[in-house]
Amino acid sequence: MLKESTKKLIHRFRMIGIAEGISFLVLLLIAMPLKYIFKIPEAVKIIGWIHGALFITFIYFAFEVMGNCKKNMGWFAKAFIAAIIPCGTFIFDKQLKQDPELQ
Repeated sequence: MLKESTKKLIHRFRMIGIAEGISFLVLLLIAMPLKYIFKIPEAVKIIGWIHGALFITFIYFAFEVMGNCKKNMGWFAKAFIAAIIPCGTFIFDKQLKQDPELQ
């Protein structure tokens, strides 16, 4: 059984993962076309900063979860790869929900 603080950490990690995934899709599907098709580079600048902050936060929380839940570097590598692939964090979140060690 996980401690309450560890459960909160995992919940925050999952929420950051979802936000990071959404920001990545917004960057790719909305901001990039605005920049290159409609010549509005500000969209990428703003969304890029938001996505970058969420990416760093996701990696930080992945490192924290790895330490608290005694996961190995392979697990951390999966989290990192999920963060750089479009929709990867959504797939990773589904795996987190099914992991019996994180319940």
